[in-house]
Amino acid sequence: MQIPNLILIAGTGTKSGKTTMVCRIIEQFSNLKITTIKITPHFHETTPGLRTIAEEVGYAIYEETEKGSVKDTSRMLEAGAGKVYFAKVYDDKLWFVFEKIMELIPAGTPIICESPALRNFTEPGIFIIMNSDTPNKLKNINHLQELPHLPFRLEELSELLSIPVDFKDGKWSKR
Repeated sequence: MQIPNLILIAGTGTKSGKTTMVCRIIEQFSNLKITTIKITPHFHETTPGLRTIAEEVGYAIYEETEKGSVKDTSRMLEAGAGKVYFAKVYDDKLWFVFEKIMELIPAGTPIICESPALRNFTEPGIFIIMNSDTPNKLKNINHLQELPHLPFRLEELSELLSIPVDFKDGKWSKR
């Protein structure tokens, strides 16, 4: 399924810069009130600031309400996101949960989502892969590297005046 108003971000490891990239794009397009989604297969303890939207066996969906903490979702809200959703979900329910979140977002809203597994189900307007050299934290996303994407490294972000993307007529595109 094609979703042209979606930027999907994956990373080759933890601390690769996925959330930093999301925040940079939010700040660059502050007038758009971008909606962000962070999806994880890890069922960590729920933290303060997360308002429960739905919880069932195999998934939970929350809206982030707290700015100023070190959580990735809080950083997105602090950067200026209009709404921030967080989902803990097993892979077999990923598409179902993503569709439930999409029902909460007005059509045409610019969206950025951190979720490598979602790329198996959808063709986003832009797919970004953040590359990491941290050897003990690498993730195997080789099958995703073969798909069209924009590659970045965390170290590059501080050198870029702007991220080379645009949002026009309801679609994300590369500049």
